[in-house]
Amino acid sequence: MAERSTAAVDVADNSGDEPLTAKADQSTADGVAQNRERDTKSSESEEAQGSGGDESPGRTSPPELHSGHKLARRYRLEECVTRLDGFSSWRAVDEKLRRAVGVHLLPADHPRARSVLAAARSAALLGDPRFVQVLDAVEENDLVYVVQEWLPDSTELTTLLAAGPLDVHDAYQMVSQVSQAMAAAHREGLAHLRLTPGAVLRSSSGQWRIRGLAVNAALRGISSDTPQRTDTEGIGALLYAALTQRWPYENDAYGLSGLPKGVGLIAPDQVRAGVHRGLAELSMRALVNDGATASRQEPPCTTPEELVKAIGEMPRIRPPEPTFAGPPDYQRTTYQQGSYGRQTPGPGATQPVPTPPPPLQSRTGKALKWAVSALLIAALGLGSWQLADALMERGKSDDTNKTQPTDDSDKGAKKPVSKPIAIEGAQEYIAKGDAQAPEDVANTYDGKGSTYWRTKSFLDGPEMVIKPGVGIVYDLGSEQEISAASMGLRYAGDHTTITLYATDSMSSSTSLSSMQKLGTVKTSDTDAKVTIDKPVKSRYVLVWLTALPQAPADGYSQAGYKQAITDVKFTG
Repeated sequence: MAERSTAAVDVADNSGDEPLTAKADQSTADGVAQNRERDTKSSESEEAQGSGGDESPGRTSPPELHSGHKLARRYRLEECVTRLDGFSSWRAVDEKLRRAVGVHLLPADHPRARSVLAAARSAALLGDPRFVQVLDAVEENDLVYVVQEWLPDSTELTTLLAAGPLDVHDAYQMVSQVSQAMAAAHREGLAHLRLTPGAVLRSSSGQWRIRGLAVNAALRGISSDTPQRTDTEGIGALLYAALTQRWPYENDAYGLSGLPKGVGLIAPDQVRAGVHRGLAELSMRALVNDGATASRQEPPCTTPEELVKAIGEMPRIRPPEPTFAGPPDYQRTTYQQGSYGRQTPGPGATQPVPTPPPPLQSRTGKALKWAVSALLIAALGLGSWQLADALMERGKSDDTNKTQPTDDSDKGAKKPVSKPIAIEGAQEYIAKGDAQAPEDVANTYDGKGSTYWRTKSFLDGPEMVIKPGVGIVYDLGSEQEISAASMGLRYAGDHTTITLYATDSMSSSTSLSSMQKLGTVKTSDTDAKVTIDKPVKSRYVLVWLTALPQAPADGYSQAGYKQAITDVKFTG
């Protein structure tokens, strides 16, 4: 095996908070790996390997395993992928069939050895190609080992999510195929119980496969009184992560950030903007939330079969249309104009006679052409000069009989000039939760760029999740016609979104839905300007921030998504 892949026998990590592939480098047992082959039937004495459980004093400890060790004179261990809870997982080579395989190994006296063997043999009988297949399950020489397929052309969902959320069609395909596969497994009495991003693989052809059916749970001693509900929740968590790149629980896990502490389960479309509505509701119905969705109150899905039915009732999500780049513009190269662009005559072929140049191509003809051209240019110049002189004389005589027009007759109506509007007062608008920095509101219209009003630092962004937004209501003293507003910002970055509203008062009890929306701007710079298409008259104007850029820690708050307004100006 020339290259390493983790798309094979990886099993659940120790706590559910960290993918096993992160432990692969530190869990290898062959720190001084030697390539000599060993066999489990060898009489050579080796040190005992700790199993993590109580060893029977009357039984022989299993041999210590290294790279190059051979099982059943067939499976040669290559690399330890993970080692925990008394068992280890390896990338190996089946020397008989010359292919890569994955192997789970544990001592025969391990307390879970019997259940692992039973689970592996049951999974092998399923024969469903949507699952990574169990190829062998053997107890031999104080060892129990399970041999599975190794899929070097497949990628873990954990790896895919490290680059960002899945495309809508990919997420739809993932939840459809995983749900259908688990529904088929449960019909045969098999459950997974450890459906994590590390247990789901996407092949190079786009097909989704599940590894560790029954075996991963048996290795970890996991059981459930409601296996169908457990697997359905696992599928819901996978879909949630695929849509949001967040793990739907408070703890970070599998390389994904968890949800904010104390807020409970948030709908995917409240975590990330642009999430597909149908898939977001589907994930909420599958997770532990009694099926509560704010918009439709659909019943929860408690089994993979119900999940498959719910997916079938959704409008099918088609793949995005492929984009084809047009052919590049044809460019004639220099070699096509020279001898390389012509066919070379074969040996013995008659050479073509060169065509004589057209008339006037000789030296005398060229000199004659230049002389004629010079005469024509001189004649044209003389005629033009005489014509211009005549026109000037005529223009002078006409000017004496005309009066000069006034400047006002040539100018159109003057454009209205925008004028600044003075700000008489301001206060924070609090739609939800606590205020940000009410004592600094006046800094936004004191004419100083060095002073500012700031927001708190938020964990999620750039779109705000915990709050619908933060902002300031400005009092213009009296009803004014407003045509534009400009704001100076302290932090640049992706991105700040600001919306202007005309409101009836400075009170936070006035809802946003009752205000008149004047305009919105999205910027990554330190300034923003909202231009109102049709000027509006109002005394009170709300500057409302709904998205904040990420900024480093400062004297007021830690690093996170935040913004500060240095200067606000209104013009009419």
